[in-house]
Amino acid sequence: MDADIEELRSGYLNKDFDEVTFQLDATRMAEYAKVCGEIDPKFTDPANDDFQAPPTFVSTLVGGKTLPKDLPRPDGVGMDAGKYVEWMSPIRGGATLVGKTHLHDIYTKTGRSGRMIFFVTRMELFDGDSHIANADTRTVFREKSSE
Repeated sequence: MDADIEELRSGYLNKDFDEVTFQLDATRMAEYAKVCGEIDPKFTDPANDDFQAPPTFVSTLVGGKTLPKDLPRPDGVGMDAGKYVEWMSPIRGGATLVGKTHLHDIYTKTGRSGRMIFFVTRMELFDGDSHIANADTRTVFREKSSE
């Protein structure tokens, strides 16, 4: 890995830079499930005894910051490079979740157009003391050519 990326990794990985509280609305959770094509009542009917958010719902929760304020930004525009959800336990309507965000990984890939730098931002979600889910967002910057 390039020296500049190693420096970013050592200075920024696994350090919380944002914290936000979410009050979850059962109706919004059910609407999300239906839009995704879900038909199981435990995801679509808030009156169901086992009602819960579908596992991918946490990818809709967004904090106040996407990257650390003092992180040196690569030249170019950041683009969404994908999502990943790790679901650990059911999320119920009316729950109050706390999301703590940090950079989970920084890495590069080289393609035909040059080097691309990927930032993996992880929001860890907690219901009280219980860690219930992780929601990762990958952002990619394609470096401008020096030619």
